[in-house]
Amino acid sequence: MSRPPLPFIDGHNDVLLALSQAGEGAGPFLARRPEGHLDLERAREGGFAAGFFAIFVEPEGEEERAATRIPDRTPPYAVPLAGPIPTDHAVRQAGAMVELLHELAAGDGVRVARSFGEVQEAIDGGPLAAILHFEGAEPIEPGLGNLGELYERGLRSVGLVWSRPNAFATGVAFRFPSTPDIGEGLTPAGRRLVAGCNDLGILIDLSHLNERGFWDVAELSEAPLVASHSNAHALSANSRNLTDAQIDAVGNSGGIVGVTYHAGMLTEAGGIDPDVPLARVIDHVDYVVGRIGIDHVGFGSDFDGAVMPSELGDASGLQRVADALRDRGYDEVQVTKLAHANWLRVIDETWVA
Repeated sequence: MSRPPLPFIDGHNDVLLALSQAGEGAGPFLARRPEGHLDLERAREGGFAAGFFAIFVEPEGEEERAATRIPDRTPPYAVPLAGPIPTDHAVRQAGAMVELLHELAAGDGVRVARSFGEVQEAIDGGPLAAILHFEGAEPIEPGLGNLGELYERGLRSVGLVWSRPNAFATGVAFRFPSTPDIGEGLTPAGRRLVAGCNDLGILIDLSHLNERGFWDVAELSEAPLVASHSNAHALSANSRNLTDAQIDAVGNSGGIVGVTYHAGMLTEAGGIDPDVPLARVIDHVDYVVGRIGIDHVGFGSDFDGAVMPSELGDASGLQRVADALRDRGYDEVQVTKLAHANWLRVIDETWVA
Protein backbone atom coordinates (compact mmCIF):
# COMPACT_ATOMS: atom_id res chain seq x y z
CA MET A 1 0.00 0.00 0.00
CA SER A 2 1.52 3.33 -1.06
CA ARG A 3 1.92 6.06 1.52
CA PRO A 4 0.04 9.39 1.08
CA PRO A 5 2.15 12.28 -0.19
CA LEU A 6 4.24 13.96 2.49
CA PRO A 7 3.08 17.60 2.66
CA PHE A 8 5.59 20.27 1.62
CA ILE A 9 5.72 23.97 2.43
CA ASP A 10 7.58 25.70 -0.37
CA GLY A 11 9.52 28.89 0.25
CA HIS A 12 9.22 30.49 -3.17
CA ASN A 13 7.43 30.24 -6.52
CA ASP A 14 6.79 32.60 -9.43
CA VAL A 15 3.54 31.17 -10.77
CA LEU A 16 1.69 34.49 -10.35
CA LEU A 17 4.13 36.16 -12.74
CA ALA A 18 3.71 33.31 -15.24
CA LEU A 19 -0.09 33.55 -15.05
CA SER A 20 0.02 37.34 -15.33
CA GLN A 21 2.20 37.16 -18.43
CA ALA A 22 -0.12 34.59 -20.00
CA GLY A 23 -3.08 36.93 -19.43
CA GLU A 24 -5.60 34.11 -18.95
CA GLY A 25 -6.46 34.69 -15.31
CA ALA A 26 -6.61 31.98 -12.65
CA GLY A 27 -8.15 29.29 -14.84
CA PRO A 28 -4.92 27.61 -16.00
CA PHE A 29 -3.71 27.22 -12.41
CA LEU A 30 -6.94 25.63 -11.26
CA ALA A 31 -6.71 22.97 -13.97
CA ARG A 32 -3.44 21.54 -15.30
CA ARG A 33 -1.27 24.02 -17.14
CA PRO A 34 0.54 22.68 -20.21
CA GLU A 35 3.66 24.63 -19.22
CA GLY A 36 5.56 25.70 -16.14
CA HIS A 37 6.01 23.84 -12.89
CA LEU A 38 3.03 24.51 -10.64
CA ASP A 39 -0.75 24.31 -10.73
CA LEU A 40 -3.39 22.95 -8.37
CA GLU A 41 -3.46 19.48 -9.91
CA ARG A 42 0.29 19.01 -9.83
CA ALA A 43 0.42 20.47 -6.33
CA ARG A 44 -1.97 17.79 -5.10
CA GLU A 45 -0.01 15.05 -6.85
CA GLY A 46 3.28 16.15 -5.31
CA GLY A 47 2.13 17.11 -1.84
CA PHE A 48 2.62 20.87 -2.34
CA ALA A 49 0.39 21.91 0.56
CA ALA A 50 1.48 25.52 1.11
CA GLY A 51 3.83 27.99 -0.49
CA PHE A 52 5.02 31.56 -0.73
CA PHE A 53 3.50 32.97 -3.93
CA ALA A 54 5.78 35.76 -5.10
CA ILE A 55 4.73 39.02 -6.67
CA PHE A 56 7.56 40.19 -8.90
CA VAL A 57 7.18 43.55 -10.63
CA GLU A 58 8.53 43.83 -14.16
CA PRO A 59 9.62 47.17 -15.65
CA GLU A 60 7.29 48.99 -18.03
CA GLY A 61 9.57 48.95 -21.10
CA GLU A 62 10.44 45.81 -23.07
CA GLU A 63 14.14 46.70 -23.14
CA GLU A 64 14.14 47.04 -19.35
CA ARG A 65 12.15 43.80 -19.00
CA ALA A 66 14.77 41.96 -21.00
CA ALA A 67 17.33 42.88 -18.34
CA THR A 68 15.33 40.91 -15.74
CA ARG A 69 15.31 37.67 -17.71
CA ILE A 70 17.88 34.96 -17.18
CA PRO A 71 20.32 34.89 -20.11
CA ASP A 72 22.32 31.84 -21.08
CA ARG A 73 25.14 31.69 -18.57
CA THR A 74 28.47 30.06 -19.16
CA PRO A 75 30.78 30.62 -16.20
CA PRO A 76 32.44 32.88 -15.46
CA TYR A 77 29.71 35.48 -15.87
CA ALA A 78 28.72 38.83 -14.35
CA VAL A 79 25.24 40.09 -15.16
CA PRO A 80 24.69 43.81 -14.43
CA LEU A 81 22.09 44.77 -11.86
CA ALA A 82 18.70 45.55 -13.34
CA GLY A 83 17.51 49.14 -13.01
CA PRO A 84 15.14 50.46 -10.34
CA ILE A 85 11.34 50.44 -10.72
CA PRO A 86 9.17 53.55 -10.12
CA THR A 87 6.95 53.12 -7.07
CA ASP A 88 3.72 54.12 -8.81
CA HIS A 89 4.24 51.51 -11.55
CA ALA A 90 5.11 48.86 -8.94
CA VAL A 91 2.02 49.64 -6.88
CA ARG A 92 -0.26 49.27 -9.94
CA GLN A 93 1.31 46.05 -11.19
CA ALA A 94 1.47 44.46 -7.76
CA GLY A 95 -2.17 45.39 -7.14
CA ALA A 96 -3.22 43.51 -10.25
CA MET A 97 -1.25 40.44 -9.18
CA VAL A 98 -2.71 40.52 -5.69
CA GLU A 99 -6.13 40.44 -7.35
CA LEU A 100 -4.97 37.46 -9.41
CA LEU A 101 -3.95 35.64 -6.24
CA HIS A 102 -7.36 36.29 -4.72
CA GLU A 103 -8.92 35.00 -7.94
CA LEU A 104 -7.01 31.74 -7.44
CA ALA A 105 -8.52 31.53 -3.97
CA ALA A 106 -12.11 32.22 -5.03
CA GLY A 107 -12.96 28.51 -5.11
CA ASP A 108 -12.49 25.73 -2.60
CA GLY A 109 -9.01 24.51 -3.55
CA VAL A 110 -6.83 27.49 -2.59
CA ARG A 111 -6.80 29.90 0.35
CA VAL A 112 -4.78 33.08 0.83
CA ALA A 113 -3.19 32.20 4.16
CA ARG A 114 -3.14 34.99 6.72
CA SER A 115 -2.54 32.96 9.88
CA PHE A 116 -0.45 30.08 11.16
CA GLY A 117 -3.65 28.09 11.66
CA GLU A 118 -4.56 28.34 7.98
CA VAL A 119 -1.14 27.02 6.97
CA GLN A 120 -1.46 24.19 9.50
CA GLU A 121 -4.88 23.33 8.04
CA ALA A 122 -3.28 23.00 4.61
CA ILE A 123 -0.73 20.55 6.00
CA ASP A 124 -3.62 18.62 7.55
CA GLY A 125 -5.38 18.27 4.18
CA GLY A 126 -7.26 21.54 3.80
CA PRO A 127 -7.07 23.99 0.89
CA LEU A 128 -3.66 24.84 -0.51
CA ALA A 129 -2.29 27.75 1.53
CA ALA A 130 -1.00 30.51 -0.75
CA ILE A 131 1.13 32.98 1.20
CA LEU A 132 1.36 36.43 -0.38
CA HIS A 133 5.01 37.42 -0.80
CA PHE A 134 6.71 40.40 -2.45
CA GLU A 135 9.93 39.51 -4.27
CA GLY A 136 11.28 43.03 -4.04
CA ALA A 137 9.62 45.70 -1.90
CA GLU A 138 9.06 48.17 -4.76
CA PRO A 139 5.24 48.12 -4.28
CA ILE A 140 5.71 49.39 -0.72
CA GLU A 141 5.84 53.17 -0.52
CA PRO A 142 9.21 54.37 0.84
CA GLY A 143 7.40 56.08 3.70
CA LEU A 144 5.56 52.80 4.43
CA GLY A 145 2.21 54.53 4.03
CA ASN A 146 0.59 51.54 2.34
CA LEU A 147 2.25 48.74 4.36
CA GLY A 148 -0.73 48.32 6.69
CA GLU A 149 -3.15 48.17 3.76
CA LEU A 150 -1.00 45.54 2.05
CA TYR A 151 -0.98 43.52 5.26
CA GLU A 152 -4.78 43.64 5.35
CA ARG A 153 -4.83 42.33 1.76
CA GLY A 154 -2.78 39.34 2.87
CA LEU A 155 0.90 40.33 2.65
CA ARG A 156 2.81 38.08 5.04
CA SER A 157 6.31 37.95 3.55
CA VAL A 158 8.58 40.57 2.00
CA GLY A 159 11.85 40.11 0.18
CA LEU A 160 13.45 43.54 0.51
CA VAL A 161 14.92 43.34 -2.99
CA TRP A 162 15.21 41.35 -6.15
CA SER A 163 18.55 41.67 -7.98
CA ARG A 164 18.23 45.42 -8.44
CA PRO A 165 18.36 48.51 -6.21
CA ASN A 166 15.26 50.08 -4.70
CA ALA A 167 14.37 52.58 -2.00
CA PHE A 168 15.18 50.07 0.74
CA ALA A 169 18.30 48.13 -0.24
CA THR A 170 20.39 46.76 -3.09
CA GLY A 171 20.04 43.30 -4.57
CA VAL A 172 22.95 41.02 -5.33
CA ALA A 173 24.01 40.92 -8.99
CA PHE A 174 23.99 37.53 -10.72
CA ARG A 175 27.65 36.50 -10.86
CA PHE A 176 29.69 33.31 -10.89
CA PRO A 177 32.08 32.93 -9.22
CA SER A 178 31.37 35.68 -6.71
CA THR A 179 30.48 36.27 -3.10
CA PRO A 180 27.29 38.19 -2.28
CA ASP A 181 29.41 41.10 -0.97
CA ILE A 182 28.23 43.47 -3.70
CA GLY A 183 27.00 46.99 -2.95
CA GLU A 184 25.86 48.99 0.04
CA GLY A 185 23.64 48.05 2.97
CA LEU A 186 20.11 49.07 3.88
CA THR A 187 18.94 52.62 3.33
CA PRO A 188 17.19 54.50 6.16
CA ALA A 189 13.89 53.50 4.52
CA GLY A 190 15.05 49.90 4.53
CA ARG A 191 15.75 50.05 8.23
CA ARG A 192 12.27 51.45 8.82
CA LEU A 193 10.78 48.67 6.69
CA VAL A 194 12.49 46.00 8.80
CA ALA A 195 10.97 47.54 11.92
CA GLY A 196 7.57 47.86 10.25
CA CYS A 197 7.60 44.21 9.21
CA ASN A 198 8.59 43.15 12.73
CA ASP A 199 5.72 45.18 14.19
CA LEU A 200 3.11 43.64 11.87
CA GLY A 201 4.54 40.14 11.92
CA ILE A 202 5.58 40.08 8.26
CA LEU A 203 8.35 37.62 7.46
CA ILE A 204 11.51 39.24 6.01
CA ASP A 205 13.16 37.25 3.21
CA LEU A 206 16.89 37.75 2.65
CA SER A 207 17.26 35.90 -0.66
CA HIS A 208 18.51 38.28 -3.40
CA LEU A 209 19.77 40.75 -0.76
CA ASN A 210 23.47 41.61 -0.88
CA GLU A 211 25.74 40.71 2.01
CA ARG A 212 25.90 44.13 3.65
CA GLY A 213 22.12 44.32 3.60
CA PHE A 214 21.94 40.84 5.08
CA TRP A 215 24.07 41.87 8.05
CA ASP A 216 22.02 45.03 8.55
CA VAL A 217 18.83 42.94 8.78
CA ALA A 218 20.55 40.46 11.10
CA GLU A 219 21.43 43.34 13.42
CA LEU A 220 18.02 45.04 13.29
CA SER A 221 15.38 42.34 13.01
CA GLU A 222 13.73 40.74 16.00
CA ALA A 223 12.40 37.84 13.91
CA PRO A 224 14.09 34.63 12.75
CA LEU A 225 16.25 35.22 9.68
CA VAL A 226 14.95 33.62 6.48
CA ALA A 227 16.52 33.00 3.08
CA SER A 228 13.63 31.51 1.14
CA HIS A 229 15.48 30.19 -1.91
CA SER A 230 19.25 30.17 -1.49
CA ASN A 231 21.92 27.47 -1.32
CA ALA A 232 25.40 26.98 0.15
CA HIS A 233 28.10 29.17 -1.41
CA ALA A 234 30.73 26.64 -0.33
CA LEU A 235 29.23 24.10 -2.76
CA SER A 236 28.38 26.52 -5.58
CA ALA A 237 30.09 29.92 -5.73
CA ASN A 238 27.00 31.70 -7.07
CA SER A 239 26.58 35.26 -5.78
CA ARG A 240 23.00 34.35 -4.79
CA ASN A 241 24.14 31.62 -2.41
CA LEU A 242 24.88 32.05 1.29
CA THR A 243 28.34 32.14 2.81
CA ASP A 244 29.10 30.01 5.85
CA ALA A 245 28.86 33.07 8.09
CA GLN A 246 25.41 33.91 6.70
CA ILE A 247 24.21 30.33 7.13
CA ASP A 248 25.44 30.37 10.72
CA ALA A 249 23.61 33.64 11.39
CA VAL A 250 20.34 32.17 10.08
CA GLY A 251 20.73 29.20 12.41
CA ASN A 252 21.67 31.32 15.42
CA SER A 253 18.52 33.42 14.90
CA GLY A 254 16.27 30.37 14.85
CA GLY A 255 15.56 30.93 11.17
CA ILE A 256 15.52 28.80 8.03
CA VAL A 257 17.42 28.36 4.77
CA GLY A 258 15.13 27.30 1.94
CA VAL A 259 17.35 25.14 -0.25
CA THR A 260 16.40 25.80 -3.86
CA TYR A 261 16.16 23.33 -6.72
CA HIS A 262 17.31 25.95 -9.25
CA ALA A 263 19.87 24.17 -11.44
CA GLY A 264 21.97 27.32 -11.70
CA MET A 265 22.67 27.41 -7.96
CA LEU A 266 23.64 23.80 -7.33
CA THR A 267 26.91 22.83 -8.97
CA GLU A 268 30.54 23.58 -8.33
CA ALA A 269 31.06 24.34 -12.02
CA GLY A 270 28.19 26.85 -12.24
CA GLY A 271 26.02 27.19 -15.31
CA ILE A 272 22.44 26.03 -15.67
CA ASP A 273 22.28 22.30 -16.39
CA PRO A 274 18.88 20.57 -16.07
CA ASP A 275 20.70 17.23 -16.00
CA VAL A 276 22.15 18.00 -12.57
CA PRO A 277 21.08 15.06 -10.35
CA LEU A 278 18.54 15.57 -7.61
CA ALA A 279 21.20 14.22 -5.24
CA ARG A 280 22.99 17.55 -5.64
CA VAL A 281 20.05 19.29 -3.95
CA ILE A 282 20.49 16.89 -1.05
CA ASP A 283 24.20 17.75 -0.94
CA HIS A 284 23.20 21.33 -0.14
CA VAL A 285 20.73 20.10 2.48
CA ASP A 286 23.48 18.01 4.06
CA TYR A 287 25.87 20.95 4.10
CA VAL A 288 23.46 23.40 5.73
CA VAL A 289 22.17 20.80 8.20
CA GLY A 290 25.79 20.03 9.08
CA ARG A 291 26.42 23.67 9.97
CA ILE A 292 23.22 24.75 11.72
CA GLY A 293 21.15 21.64 12.40
CA ILE A 294 18.11 19.85 11.07
CA ASP A 295 15.67 22.44 12.51
CA HIS A 296 16.82 25.27 10.24
CA VAL A 297 16.52 23.89 6.72
CA GLY A 298 13.58 23.64 4.31
CA PHE A 299 13.00 24.08 0.61
CA GLY A 300 12.30 27.02 -1.70
CA SER A 301 11.72 25.62 -5.16
CA ASP A 302 11.66 28.72 -7.40
CA PHE A 303 9.01 26.90 -9.46
CA ASP A 304 8.08 28.87 -12.60
CA GLY A 305 11.06 31.15 -12.03
CA ALA A 306 14.07 28.92 -12.70
CA VAL A 307 15.34 25.77 -14.39
CA MET A 308 14.50 22.62 -12.44
CA PRO A 309 16.58 19.44 -12.43
CA SER A 310 14.92 17.13 -14.95
CA GLU A 311 14.86 14.37 -12.32
CA LEU A 312 12.46 16.54 -10.28
CA GLY A 313 10.51 18.05 -13.15
CA ASP A 314 7.80 20.08 -11.46
CA ALA A 315 5.62 20.21 -8.36
CA SER A 316 4.24 16.74 -9.07
CA GLY A 317 7.75 15.36 -8.42
CA LEU A 318 8.16 16.62 -4.84
CA GLN A 319 7.88 13.15 -3.36
CA ARG A 320 11.09 12.31 -5.20
CA VAL A 321 12.76 14.92 -2.98
CA ALA A 322 11.39 13.15 0.10
CA ASP A 323 12.64 9.82 -1.24
CA ALA A 324 16.08 11.29 -1.98
CA LEU A 325 16.28 12.48 1.63
CA ARG A 326 15.36 9.01 2.88
CA ASP A 327 17.96 7.47 0.58
CA ARG A 328 20.56 9.79 2.11
CA GLY A 329 19.75 8.46 5.58
CA TYR A 330 17.29 11.01 6.99
CA ASP A 331 14.64 9.38 9.17
CA GLU A 332 10.93 10.16 8.88
CA VAL A 333 10.93 12.79 11.63
CA GLN A 334 13.82 14.60 9.93
CA VAL A 335 12.25 14.37 6.48
CA THR A 336 9.04 15.85 7.89
CA LYS A 337 10.98 18.73 9.42
CA LEU A 338 12.68 19.48 6.11
CA ALA A 339 9.47 19.17 4.10
CA HIS A 340 7.23 21.39 6.20
CA ALA A 341 7.67 21.38 9.99
CA ASN A 342 10.59 23.82 10.04
CA TRP A 343 8.71 26.30 7.87
CA LEU A 344 5.68 25.92 10.15
CA ARG A 345 7.76 26.77 13.20
CA VAL A 346 9.28 29.89 11.62
CA ILE A 347 5.86 31.07 10.44
CA ASP A 348 4.44 30.53 13.92
CA GLU A 349 7.31 32.45 15.52
CA THR A 350 7.14 35.33 13.02
CA TRP A 351 3.50 36.04 12.23
CA VAL A 352 1.42 37.92 14.77
CA ALA A 353 -1.88 36.25 13.86
